[in-house]
Amino acid sequence: MFEKKPKLTSTKTKKRDIPSGLWVKCDDCDEMIYNQELIANLKVCPKCDRHFPMTARERISALADMGTFQETNANMTSVDMLKFTGMAAYTERLKTYQRQTQLNDAVITGLCQIRGHPVTLGVMDFTFLGASMGSVVGEKITAVIESATERAIPSIIVAASGGARMYEGILSLMQMAKTSAALARHAKERLPYIAVLTHPTTAGVMASFASLGDVIMAEPKALIGFAGPRVIKETTQQELPDGFQTSEFMLEHGLIDIIVHRKELRDAISKTLQYFAANGGRKSKAA
Repeated sequence: MFEKKPKLTSTKTKKRDIPSGLWVKCDDCDEMIYNQELIANLKVCPKCDRHFPMTARERISALADMGTFQETNANMTSVDMLKFTGMAAYTERLKTYQRQTQLNDAVITGLCQIRGHPVTLGVMDFTFLGASMGSVVGEKITAVIESATERAIPSIIVAASGGARMYEGILSLMQMAKTSAALARHAKERLPYIAVLTHPTTAGVMASFASLGDVIMAEPKALIGFAGPRVIKETTQQELPDGFQTSEFMLEHGLIDIIVHRKELRDAISKTLQYFAANGGRKSKAA
């Protein structure tokens, strides 16, 4: 349990007397939430159910059976192949995000069990350069899928991304084909792949491995799409429908299979894996 929650009052208090980070304001309902309470609630607002962003390590902790996660390719890091100098030097931005997030890049991959089911798991982290997909992200995701294929077990990827990493140009876009090809080989062996879409999942990531799941799950109210609403509106010169590019809109139009509350995600994945396990861990020929 978290430590005793300090009182939150509206009386004026000297700024130095209020430790930073103790309280978080929900942008949807304006509720002030004690930070430790939010973390214990899997970063879901207890009043309005808004799903706050989670780091990759927080998601792994929430999904994998305790003590089973074994990270793979942990030391893989990006390099500035194109010598990008626009806006800010790529190498300097990488160092900044590595220091701030304690990650080497925008995805963590590994082997684990979920309710006793062996799987490979990849989880993207939006706090690292918007979880943009560069060569390292693409390579790690490809490798974790190939590991699942070799071991004849399901693969699960929790996606969140702003798209391709502009600092790597065409090398970034190549990862779309690379990850999709790995999934094609995985599917050829009739092995399951579950994609979990979180807020936001967009652009090149959505146009590749995030949309190729045998089962595609999404968290409530997540932004899901290729181009952003503003770009689409300006391009088409049309008003967009209410809720456009939300999980709910995508479910209604058949682009995802199910919306799952974060607290129920582990059980939902487990039940889906159990279904596949009934076929010896493989998809039926009709799938």
